Amino acid sequence: METVRKLNWIYYGQMVIALIVLTAMYYAFSKELYELLDPQSTLGVVLQYILIFDALITIPVGLYLVKFFKPQTEKAYFKCAGARILLVSNTMPLGIIAFYGMGGYRSMLWVAAIAAIAWYFSKPTLGKMEKEMTPDDPNVPTY
Repeated sequence: METVRKLNWIYYGQMVIALIVLTAMYYAFSKELYELLDPQSTLGVVLQYILIFDALITIPVGLYLVKFFKPQTEKAYFKCAGARILLVSNTMPLGIIAFYGMGGYRSMLWVAAIAAIAWYFSKPTLGKMEKEMTPDDPNVPTY
């Protein structure tokens, strides 16, 4: 139970970070405190590719991490599940920054939204922890 509580701090901390970034970028955007980046410029396209590849790599890796390592102790589970939350949700604030940095370029908002959906599926619960820490029974068919 203590492990799930600690993981919830990480989980909701990532949402607080995303909300702080959203608020700060909206404020800076509305007050025109920075120069907008053209999404069609070379730098804009490169940043879009970096963000999209970040999402394409870290979200599936993060979601599969606990299943791959199959931790047997709560300490090992905490490390794997914490890494899962951080990997899956790192694209949320980056996508928000890119969205406002490019003047409201919607594709970057979609990338952040995909990360938010994946973040939702990484929510730590006691049932999920018990299920993921239970060793697979080799006698049970998997078809």
